[in-house]
Amino acid sequence: MDNFTLVRPEHLNHHGYLFGGVMLKWVDENAWMAATRDFPGCTFVTINMDACHFKLPVENGAILRYHMEYAERGKTSVIYLVVVLADEPGATEEKEVFSTRVTFVRLDENGYPCEIPENEQGRK
Repeated sequence: MDNFTLVRPEHLNHHGYLFGGVMLKWVDENAWMAATRDFPGCTFVTINMDACHFKLPVENGAILRYHMEYAERGKTSVIYLVVVLADEPGATEEKEVFSTRVTFVRLDENGYPCEIPENEQGRK
């Protein structure tokens, strides 16, 4: 699944580049949307982000593409690979600026981990 975001002045740090914390927030939200769409009816919360690799600074006006890819599933958890690519103003091609793996756990109505059912794509 891919999603997009436009980097605006309010997202920048004192050096004029995208705040790392803003990137982490967007990565978490976009990966959560992928998991929620892949496993309808499940309530997920983030429990882990593996090593976050900030590869290049991101400029104001860049269009970020978040590419979320299903990686693996446990009994109560699911992992997505996330790669963020930037299409900066005047650029002719995207460049990879960030990557990580995000793990979610499914919670029941009482807030306890519970089993993830097989979804319509047959993932187990």
